Parts: sequence; structure tokens; C-alpha cells
Amino acid sequence: MAWDLNTVLLLLLVGLLAGILSGFVGVGGGIVMVPAMVLLLGYSQHQAQGTSLAVLMLPVVFLAARNYYNAGVIDPKVVLVIALAFLVGGYFGSKWSLLLPMDVVKKVFGGITLFVAFKLIFGK
Repeated sequence: MAWDLNTVLLLLLVGLLAGILSGFVGVGGGIVMVPAMVLLLGYSQHQAQGTSLAVLMLPVVFLAARNYYNAGVIDPKVVLVIALAFLVGGYFGSKWSLLLPMDVVKKVFGGITLFVAFKLIFGK
């Protein structure tokens, strides 16, 4: 990837938007970063997913999560259980994704995103 000013600004915009939305409504990686990297930066679906996961691997959401914890709305036991399951699921999910052709993964990603969007907008 060429590291020109335009690319750096796009990367900063993607990160800022993902961070704001992550702190605001709990989304960022899959909903913001992956589509932005594919559509704006020309990443492949696999590249975008891997980059999104690598970004989230660092403690980038620590301050946002701390605000919610300080407000008393996070149960650490629930976090631990989900995190352990997420660890296992993330490992196998990434293995399976890399075995499939990129266009299949992209369609699965789009389908899940549409399903969730419709449920959030039109569901109870």
C-alpha cells in the first residue's frame, strides 16, 4: 500500500470513526473498519478482516470500556466468559474464513450485516 497523505488521512478517518462508533454503540471493527478498508482503500476482504482483528488485538477500546465499567454497566464475569468463547471462536472462524474464496466470505459478511441491520431497524 502506498503511504501517501491521502491514504494516511483515510486510515485516520476509519480509525476515528470506528473508535467513536465503538464507544458510542459498541460497533467498530466489522461494521466500520472492514467495509471502509474494502471500499475506500481497496483491501481484499481477508486483508480487511485480518487488519480489523489486529487493530482490536491491542487495547484500543480500553478507555471506552473503562467508562462503561465505571458507570456500573459491565459484569466482569460475563466479559470473561464471552472473551474465552470469543478466543476459541475467533481462532476457528479465521481458519475457516481463510479456507473459503474471498467472494464467498464477502457475501457472508454482507448477508450477516444486512440481517443484523434489518433486525435492529424493523425488529422488536
